[in-house]
Amino acid sequence: MNENKIYVDVNATFTKDGMLLPKSFVWEDGVEYEISKVKDIRRAASLKAGGAGMRYTCVVDGKEVYLFYEDNNIACHGQQALRSAMSERQDRAHRNFRL
Repeated sequence: MNENKIYVDVNATFTKDGMLLPKSFVWEDGVEYEISKVKDIRRAASLKAGGAGMRYTCVVDGKEVYLFYEDNNIACHGQQALRSAMSERQDRAHRNFRL
């Protein structure tokens, strides 16, 4: 598997006109991330990780990440942005639960 491509489980909605809209996904550590906004949907190739399909530009915890729907699999790209968001989320949790 390409190190820049991580396959994830996605919760999505199909609209009545057949459009797939991702709502959240489960990261490799089991944490579910809500997608606050889908900014763009287009057919595109992943230049970093390889492959092509529908690219969903999503906002997760204020960070932009890409989900690629390719060959009936969804892969997450932009792990650096997501890991940054995860780190910020953990920092907030630690600040909120300090005694």
